[in-house]
Amino acid sequence: MDKIFNNFEKIKAQIVPYNPTIIAVTKYFDEKQIIKYYEMGFRNFGENRVKDALDKIEKLPEKIRENSKFHLIGHLQTNKAKLAVGKFDLIHSVDTVKLANVINEEAKKQGIVQKILLQINNAKEEQKSGFYENEIKEAFSEIIKLNSVKICGVMNMAPIESSEDVLHKLFGNIKQIYDDLQSEFRVELQYISMGMSRDYKIALEEGANMIRLGRILFE
Repeated sequence: MDKIFNNFEKIKAQIVPYNPTIIAVTKYFDEKQIIKYYEMGFRNFGENRVKDALDKIEKLPEKIRENSKFHLIGHLQTNKAKLAVGKFDLIHSVDTVKLANVINEEAKKQGIVQKILLQINNAKEEQKSGFYENEIKEAFSEIIKLNSVKICGVMNMAPIESSEDVLHKLFGNIKQIYDDLQSEFRVELQYISMGMSRDYKIALEEGANMIRLGRILFE
């Protein structure tokens, strides 16, 4: 645990100028380890699978549940959306208008407004979900009309083998899309969720204010 604490402190020192929200990706850890991470100072936890995450969250002490934020960062199937609504502070991976509508309907039933991010696949990777750059404005115009979801920003995952130059280009493009959406639709967005263990420094340089860290924290 000392190693994880040291990793956390080292990363915090590196990112001081940017002051992003750090999401600790805990998909490989159980609730006992989440408790330990909470005691170290982590308050934002990211999970990939809905059911696994909910099982862990249910077992956490009430104090930790109330004082932490839980993020769904993995792909969300429409048939699992009902389980996710109201259980996660932020759903990062909204990748279709259909999914947004399903989330909206469930949130309406619960009498809440579910916060979401729109996932953008600007590298056009076939194996990844997300809106292509030429689709995002039309999708945004439809989703913003929904009363029980709130678009809080955008999310992106860059290709694993990308060079630094390509990463700068892709992340810079996401920031431009984010700015364009705010300008064109006259809205104020909050989050650009991009950057993981291998590329978070470049993501921060290009405008990320929320980074998702796993391996680099826990290795």
